[in-house]
Amino acid sequence: MKLTVVIVNYNVEHFLEQCLLSVRQASQNVATEVYVVDNISIDGSVEMVKEKFPEVILIENKQNVGFSKANNQAIRASKGEYVLLLNPDTVVEEDTFEKVVDFMDEHEDAGGLGVKMIDGKGVFLPESKRGLPTPSVAFYKIFGLSSLFPKSKKFGRYHLGYLDKDEINEVEVLSGAFMLMRRKTLDEVGLLDEDFFMYGEDIDLSYRIILGGYKNYYFPETKIIHYKGESTKKSSVNYVFVFYNAMIIFAKKHFSSSHANTFSFLIKIAIYFRASIAILNRIVKKLSLPFFDYTLSVVLLFVVAHFYQEFKPIEFKQSLLNIALPVYGLIWLLSMFFMGGYDKPVKLLRILKGGAIGTAVILMVYGLLPKTVQFSRLVIVIGFLTTVLSYLGTRGMLHLFKVKGFDLSAEAKKRFVIVGSVEEADRVKTILEQTSNIGYLANVSPTNQNPNAQYDGIINQLEDFIHINKINEVVFCAKDMTAQQIIHQMSNVSVEENVDFKIAQPNSLFLIGSNSIHTSGDIYLLDLNNITKPENVRNKRVFDILLSLLLFFILPLFVLIQKKPIAFILNCFQVFIGRKTWVGFNVTGEDLKLPKIKEGVLKITTREKEQTPERLYKLNMIYAKDYNVSTDFKIVIENLRFLGG
Repeated sequence: MKLTVVIVNYNVEHFLEQCLLSVRQASQNVATEVYVVDNISIDGSVEMVKEKFPEVILIENKQNVGFSKANNQAIRASKGEYVLLLNPDTVVEEDTFEKVVDFMDEHEDAGGLGVKMIDGKGVFLPESKRGLPTPSVAFYKIFGLSSLFPKSKKFGRYHLGYLDKDEINEVEVLSGAFMLMRRKTLDEVGLLDEDFFMYGEDIDLSYRIILGGYKNYYFPETKIIHYKGESTKKSSVNYVFVFYNAMIIFAKKHFSSSHANTFSFLIKIAIYFRASIAILNRIVKKLSLPFFDYTLSVVLLFVVAHFYQEFKPIEFKQSLLNIALPVYGLIWLLSMFFMGGYDKPVKLLRILKGGAIGTAVILMVYGLLPKTVQFSRLVIVIGFLTTVLSYLGTRGMLHLFKVKGFDLSAEAKKRFVIVGSVEEADRVKTILEQTSNIGYLANVSPTNQNPNAQYDGIINQLEDFIHINKINEVVFCAKDMTAQQIIHQMSNVSVEENVDFKIAQPNSLFLIGSNSIHTSGDIYLLDLNNITKPENVRNKRVFDILLSLLLFFILPLFVLIQKKPIAFILNCFQVFIGRKTWVGFNVTGEDLKLPKIKEGVLKITTREKEQTPERLYKLNMIYAKDYNVSTDFKIVIENLRFLGG
């Protein structure tokens, strides 16, 4: 056996499927065995591998053993002369395996090899080649000097920015996303250190390869796509702690005591610095716009009240205004929030609805108040207009300044081009129509010939086509193009075009891609995502809370009619705190691909007599696809006696 490919998977089913399809193609001319080690995924990954890739050797762990241990499980059982550790969120070219194996055969001093990686937008990933994170290198990285001077031999050693990304070079550290190693080398230096649960193990093994007398090479004559960040969220606080603690383990293992202590001190500073920045950044991002909206709306309310008093021979109590107007502003803010005024993409109609509902709530409460604390309905109505206008004006300004997520014109309708045959383009169009708001859609031929008048252009014209037609997103049909062709086209399109890329695999119901190295890859999945849209998640949660509060209020009455009164009380509490939802999927073994929601007290079709797996599966699909909070209300009404489960 020439090559062993080891892929560790954790809940990235669609990325794994795409990766394995590319691995299958790349294995045509190299004797290859493929291992998938699954760390107890719950998204259907295991079932998908068994069904679609019978040639793959599958190891099903009963717990998440981490990256290092999972890889070692497969390496110990494997037979390949070379071992490739490959991330599930990657796509390799058809001749990648041939090229890297030939290079290793020709360079006996090579213990390890990494390749040129691009992200989901076709942009080169600098971690394709890295230097050893010594204390000085780590310091320059942590405090941003490596970013300020990427080409410097002193400050740019972390990503070796002074080395040409298109030339073969010796490097110190290989990326765990694609890490090819000689079996003989592993036998001498050992496998991955299992003290590293995740992150740092590739640095450790790369360093041990060098200590063993071998060289690590950066080999850019083949490229892969790496949808960086699919298994973990790189911007999370948890990632900061796990990653930098891995660096401390590395330092204590390989550096002298004094250097290790210095390194550990720097890393601990970095942990708290980066974690604080991550937390602060998250708070600012979440609260800055609502805080600005609230402040501006309240200020405008006071202005309205002031001018109203100027034109009317009336004087409001200042103490009353100081309480009432901020409360009004808060009601409008909450109303906007619950109506989706802060969801992205921005939809101005949601703001109008939120303002109208908030105004209705304010007027109803106002009508119940004593005359002594009422001052003017007209101020409320004018306040509604100024509040809505301020909200709309803020979003308009953010749109003009091109703040991400507030591009009102682009987000409303996307402009697509599908690169593929007419038949595949029609299939992909169906998926796009059910998952996106299409403003423009064209079909470009996957070849430089245009035998069919239905094509709008040819592949050789793709970049010009994107520029002229202001395309937002390009979808490549893998049935009609090789991975090498797709990667080539992604790399050739200028970054300035700011276009996103997706790949549609044959016979699949999803399009997969990633918009940047800082975000999780995104998937267009046919039909099933309606229930997990932000507004529906929020509406479902509000329904759960309100119903729980109502049931608590009339608890004595409902306890009497419940078949399981104790369980009913417990369910009210669990739904209220968010551990359960009142209505959930009726899960069968085939429902693992459904969107993830909380366990339901009531199941879809709970009281139906005919509950075949096929029937339940279809009803679950319909519930996910067409979800509306009124559906939950109807199911609860029909099953009032069974709220105890």
